[in-house]
Amino acid sequence: MTSAMILRRGEAADAAAIRDLTRAAYARWVPIVGREPRPMTADYDRAVRDHRFDLLYSDGALAALIETAEEPDCLLVVNVAVATAFQGRGFGRHLLAHAEQLAAASGRGRIRLYTNQLMAANLRLYAALGYGVDGEEILPGGVAVHMSKAIRGGLADATL
Repeated sequence: MTSAMILRRGEAADAAAIRDLTRAAYARWVPIVGREPRPMTADYDRAVRDHRFDLLYSDGALAALIETAEEPDCLLVVNVAVATAFQGRGFGRHLLAHAEQLAAASGRGRIRLYTNQLMAANLRLYAALGYGVDGEEILPGGVAVHMSKAIRGGLADATL
């Protein structure tokens, strides 16, 4: 990662940039899954109101983002997207570590996410970062793999 990185909270005015980055980042998956993945079709004007977005800038350019939603017992990672020009630099890992910090700070003992079963690179990355498979869900257009990870410092950790 470069030293000229800035992480800031997304806001309503960022919806178009979030949409553009996400669509470009997920475009490589279209031929693999046979359709546009869900993040490519999301309503980001609404998502920015309903979820938290953290935007990572590198040398002034929007390089990556993470979208999270608080659930009663965990933090859900809804979307992680890295702009094509910035892929392979560890930005996705950095944002997932940031989400884990958010989960711990909010007292949640788990973080969870899901990905398409056909996105094998994502599955390998999440497994390497300590996420375990909780189950699979057959959905129209594919199979979602649900994964989660215990977070140190969250409420569940306090009972250990």
